Amino acid sequence: MAKLIQVKDVPEPVHRTLKSRAALAGLSLNEYLRQELTQLAARPSPDELRQTLHSIRPAAMDRDPVEVLREIRDEGGA
Repeated sequence: MAKLIQVKDVPEPVHRTLKSRAALAGLSLNEYLRQELTQLAARPSPDELRQTLHSIRPAAMDRDPVEVLREIRDEGGA
């Protein structure tokens, strides 16, 4: 079931900007904000991203990455 979120004391310039963006997207302000919040919630927070990155093990390299990049650059004629 959907939940109600109420945001109070939004500065007038912020409200005006969001309302304008909603209109340009052909949406009501409520629909526009719902989409924006859905996209925001789908992205990891900086802390969540940091935790994920810290849990990833470094890749084991058979060769020096700098050496590989130099070979690619030299083969490409750059």
